[in-house]
Amino acid sequence: MHDFTQALAMALQMIVTLDADLARVVGLSLRVSLTAVLAATLIGLPLGTAVAALRFPGRRGLSVALNTLMGLPPVVVGLVVFLLLSRSGPFGVLGLLFTPAAMIVAQTVLILPIVASLARQTVEDLLVEYDDLLRVTGAGPFHTLTTLLSEARWSLVTAILAGFGRASAEVGAVMIVGGNIEHATRVMTTAIALETSKGDLPMALGLGVVLMTLSLAVNLAASLLREAARR
Repeated sequence: MHDFTQALAMALQMIVTLDADLARVVGLSLRVSLTAVLAATLIGLPLGTAVAALRFPGRRGLSVALNTLMGLPPVVVGLVVFLLLSRSGPFGVLGLLFTPAAMIVAQTVLILPIVASLARQTVEDLLVEYDDLLRVTGAGPFHTLTTLLSEARWSLVTAILAGFGRASAEVGAVMIVGGNIEHATRVMTTAIALETSKGDLPMALGLGVVLMTLSLAVNLAASLLREAARR
């Protein structure tokens, strides 16, 4: 118990003093996760809204696929992205493997179905109120999508926050495609796993505290936005 208390005190000291190694890992983690969330948002929100509001061939199959992909094992995503970006893969010429860009790709693939599926469900609920109005006004596909995205914006932010929470906690996929290289591709989750195995508990606990704080902030923001949407 004494060792844990001492390690926790050192971890908090590292956070307060902005330890350089800890800050570097946290900064890279945020950069990778936020970029992946942005990419997943730009693709997932219109995709989920289109699946909910428009009628086109393959719509039902796409909806089922999105729901299924929400449960994708991260290591499988990492493996697929690794094969695609490896030297013998179709995108090997880009040289992205074991770089932050590869980690962004993996996280984007992982959270895109989550953002799209939550957006689809949100828009389907909204259509109960807006479907007749959109039909009467003769709204085209573009007008329909923009209107629904605008009206559901608060609820859709919750979907984005859910994607960020999933991305920031990811370890399997980013470990495979990033390699956990110090000062290059080491993020919070992979660093926690490594430092724990090395016995560096202060660093592991410090990163754990930061990660838990981010998770708490995301959940609090999502709760507040849901309340705002209800009002």
